[in-house]
Amino acid sequence: MSYKYHTADVFTDKQFGGNQLAVLTDARGLTTEQMAAITREFNFSETVFVLPPEDPSNTRRIRIFTPGAELPFAGHPTVGTAFVLAVTGEIEMTGDETRIVFEEGVGPIPVLIRSTNGKPTFAQLTAARIPERASDAYDVATVAAVVSLTADDIDSGGIYGIESWSAGLPYLFVPLRTRGALARARIKLDAWEKTLRDTSAPEVYLFVEDDESASHGGVSNGDGVLRARMFAPHLGVPEDPATGSAAAAFAGYLASRSPVKDGMLHYEIHQGIEMGRPSLLEVEVDVAAGDVTAVRVGGASVLVTSGVLHV
Repeated sequence: MSYKYHTADVFTDKQFGGNQLAVLTDARGLTTEQMAAITREFNFSETVFVLPPEDPSNTRRIRIFTPGAELPFAGHPTVGTAFVLAVTGEIEMTGDETRIVFEEGVGPIPVLIRSTNGKPTFAQLTAARIPERASDAYDVATVAAVVSLTADDIDSGGIYGIESWSAGLPYLFVPLRTRGALARARIKLDAWEKTLRDTSAPEVYLFVEDDESASHGGVSNGDGVLRARMFAPHLGVPEDPATGSAAAAFAGYLASRSPVKDGMLHYEIHQGIEMGRPSLLEVEVDVAAGDVTAVRVGGASVLVTSGVLHV
């Protein structure tokens, strides 16, 4: 059988940046094993298979695969698939803003698609789950060694700390002191397998405050810019250029440290720079009485290729 596919670069407004995504816009008839094989064939960090919704009030059901596993939720596939379906005419745009709902493993995911002069340019998901922190404790020197750094490279003496958070997928958030440390980081698979592989959050997310944010009091004030890298050997992804599900969880991590207890926090996350695939993720966090009530992650996308896959 033949299946139409499209590829897009997600969380960027320029081709050949951001995070690559393959989308099969009608995957009916494919087995789970075939989906996994097709994902390995594309060899992107994720491939999406679009299916009719189980609830007719929703827009589509999507299944998301990495080369190593199927995921219950992921950000760049959600944002990128919404863009692909809109730009190829698979879903009808209703104006400057179109709202759709994807069925994913974590539940329904609302997505807002923005258009300019009828052309889709931006998509934003609302996370199905409020970020939650795990209670695990981590040794600074051990975690530093996993990413080829030292304990002095970890910024754990101030407002930050090494913590695991999840908004559907768990990530280990590791604050660094400098951009230099972020650039030097390299995953050591042997150390990772011994210390993190079997933990609740084996995916490692490194971040540092942007210099401008730091000079204005830091991102804890409610708005700011961060630079990040994410290593996910457990999912078959050595390094990811842009990770929306991690950004959703990161929102909880950052909001828990903010003095702003009511209103909306806004963060910009720059990821993929060290890989040569710069990405920009825009994060909004609604807080009320100190509690996170909603998280939204969005960004631009661009269409790159279209073709037919023969299975």
